[in-house]
Amino acid sequence: MKKIGGLRGRWLMNTVGVVLTLGIICVLIVMVLFSAYHYTSMETDMRYRAKVTTEFFAENVNLSYNDYYQSCINYAKTFEDKNNLELQFINTNGRIVASSYGVWPGSAPKTADVADSINTRRISTFIGRDPDTGERILAVSSPMIYGNGEVIGVLRYVTATRKLDLQILKLAIFAVIALSIVTAIVLISSSYYIRSILIPVNEITEKAKRIASGSYGIQIEKKYDDEIGDLADTINEMSVQINQNEIMQREFISSLSHELRTPLTAINGWSETLLAGDTLDPDTVRGMKIISREAKRLTQMVVELLDFTRIQDGRMTLIIQQADIRSEFEDTIYMYSSRSAQEGIALEYLDNDEDIPEIPCDPERMRQVFLNILDNAAKHGGDGKRIEASMHLEGSEVVVRIRDFGPGIPEDELPLVKKKFYKGSSKARGTGIGLAVCDEIVQMHGGTLTLENAQGGGTLVTVRLPITQ
Repeated sequence: MKKIGGLRGRWLMNTVGVVLTLGIICVLIVMVLFSAYHYTSMETDMRYRAKVTTEFFAENVNLSYNDYYQSCINYAKTFEDKNNLELQFINTNGRIVASSYGVWPGSAPKTADVADSINTRRISTFIGRDPDTGERILAVSSPMIYGNGEVIGVLRYVTATRKLDLQILKLAIFAVIALSIVTAIVLISSSYYIRSILIPVNEITEKAKRIASGSYGIQIEKKYDDEIGDLADTINEMSVQINQNEIMQREFISSLSHELRTPLTAINGWSETLLAGDTLDPDTVRGMKIISREAKRLTQMVVELLDFTRIQDGRMTLIIQQADIRSEFEDTIYMYSSRSAQEGIALEYLDNDEDIPEIPCDPERMRQVFLNILDNAAKHGGDGKRIEASMHLEGSEVVVRIRDFGPGIPEDELPLVKKKFYKGSSKARGTGIGLAVCDEIVQMHGGTLTLENAQGGGTLVTVRLPITQ
């Protein structure tokens, strides 16, 4: 599952995102309503003015056309609200014959309200940019009807919407600032709230990871008497229970291992004694060899179990001394080669002339590591009928590589093969703790043990040991 910024990111995205979205919607609604209200109010006022003025002329002016237009000019000159509105009188050809601005060129306005008013004999409105000046305007045109019912011109009120648009812009800026302040407050409060959750959750997560990695019995400090506190109590109880179960398991394994060693020692001893004699028939000899081999295998399993319990209890110790690690490795190869040959597996040691210095280590434990890795290579990669082993000095480390030519390890199992009791999909016999013990021994030497699928097939085990500690 894709992780999107963690809990903090999702919380802020949901909380701040919702607030910001609702705020933007509210700002847009307020702006639309404010703009519509003021534009509608301005338009209504201008339409009312136009209607009253045209009705006045229709009722009180009964003159010739020339006198009629002269009265329009005089009315325009005395128009009192000329600072806010321009009053225009336009003839049926669309040309201005009088304006409250005092000087007019006689050009025809290009907005549609003039012609529409003449054609429909009704008041018409235009809101938009003036084609001549490019300025946003609001224009209202009302037909001027002569006494005989003839439309002889248009009375037109025009005003720039710059001031109103500026008010709308100021309101928009104020709304955006207010929304930003609200969003910042929500962001700060949300961050504080989420921190109060994330800090204890991170502490619980860290302790839970330590428990999962084997630090059973550790406790999480309970700081809150709420759901997080309940979670801490639950994990603490789980940690205690797992620790008790682990103790019981280790005690059982240790006790069982010690109990098994005595009969296994007797079986090994007597089988070797009987095989050393000449009185057994071939079938009995064959059976005794099987008994001896399986007894030794069980003895090795018991040793692994005892080592495992020592590691779990922290009782595993090393006897460190300067040792010829090449000699220890070659002796192990020589000893194991005869065993692998009996199983039809060729163990090839890739010798070299490098000068491998003595290193501080526990020779017995390192032989145990090498032997266990070789045994695993034979058990799990025996189908390849071949094992390669080598040792090199690389920088400040001695590097041991042991490779088999078997089927390899499934990629999804590679990170798990060193875990205790893990056997994966392999059908080979064993306890599943040999590699876990080897890994612990190598780590105690300050080194690393890694497993990977080799190029061309098989499994490659690499052990790196520092030449100084």
